[in-house]
Amino acid sequence: MKKKLGLLYGGKSAEHKVSMQTAMAVIKALDTDKYDIHPIYIFESGEWVRGPQLMGPVENVKELAFNSQEQIGSNALSTTLFQANDEASLDVIFPLLHGPNGEDGTVQGLLELLNLPYVGNGVLASSAGMDKVIMKNIFEVAGLNQVKYNSFIRSDWQSDKEAAYDCVEKELGFPCFVKPANLGSSVGISKCTTREELETAFIEAFQFDRKIIVEEGLTAREIEVGVLGNDYPEVSVAGEIVPKKDFYDYKAKYEDGDTALIIPAEVTESEYAAIKADAIKAFKALDCSGLVRADFFLTKEGKVYINEVNTMPGFTPFSMFPLLWKHTGLEYDALINKLVDLAVERHTEKQNIKYTI
Repeated sequence: MKKKLGLLYGGKSAEHKVSMQTAMAVIKALDTDKYDIHPIYIFESGEWVRGPQLMGPVENVKELAFNSQEQIGSNALSTTLFQANDEASLDVIFPLLHGPNGEDGTVQGLLELLNLPYVGNGVLASSAGMDKVIMKNIFEVAGLNQVKYNSFIRSDWQSDKEAAYDCVEKELGFPCFVKPANLGSSVGISKCTTREELETAFIEAFQFDRKIIVEEGLTAREIEVGVLGNDYPEVSVAGEIVPKKDFYDYKAKYEDGDTALIIPAEVTESEYAAIKADAIKAFKALDCSGLVRADFFLTKEGKVYINEVNTMPGFTPFSMFPLLWKHTGLEYDALINKLVDLAVERHTEKQNIKYTI
């Protein structure tokens, strides 16, 4: 029996365009003999619109940007996702959302309240994984090796900017990286080698978030693995990102193609074993489910530092996460099927929890 799969994409986020590309790729890979595909578009303004069922792939991302006249029924969130009659109801939701208001636990909380199965991480893992400061604090408690870092709130910075810059110079030094705490796809990130660059980077990062994180720069290779599963996660082969620029920024990822992905990465058995063990430890520390991409630094001495995990990594066939699993033996369409199965598995388990005494 076919599953009615609702695809959530777009979103009120700086990563709206990335989400649209992800949705188009997933739709192209879905087997229409296995799924009825129901698109749900979220405008950059935050309005939700459920479009008509898709009977096959779309050729242009513009076809997925529905307008209010194309919606089915009310655009109230609950009725967009959940209908009383069997014909309009959905079996599983696949949130293809990147960044705030989608990857950060907000949508996941709504889906929990509606008691709908959904692909990917739950509320806690999504919110903690989105906030780089909270994530690193949890990793510290879990005993994971990390570079030094510090964080700043906009109001504190505005009240004493020089103190913030002095703190970075004293505790982290140069080079360092300044990032919005709650954003992905390398949006708003700057590499700083001087005080002047640091000041500019703070201004840039605070455009995207009220909280920023500053991390110590490290001379190391960038190694990534994919983690897939619920209670018993599996880890893919390792891949390496080799940016042609100073670092892997938004343009290098999505516009210039100014980077090389090496899969599998040339790492020793002991290095891979350490990365694999830390990836699983990070996955469990955040109580993840479904999928994450775990990013690491690997020094020439063989020391492993976890950088971060991404609870909804890039998900086109040419993104690192699907490519890692392809090289591990799981093709893109099979990966999507596996994620839907994991969503149903987790939801079924949750139905056994008692909420009344």
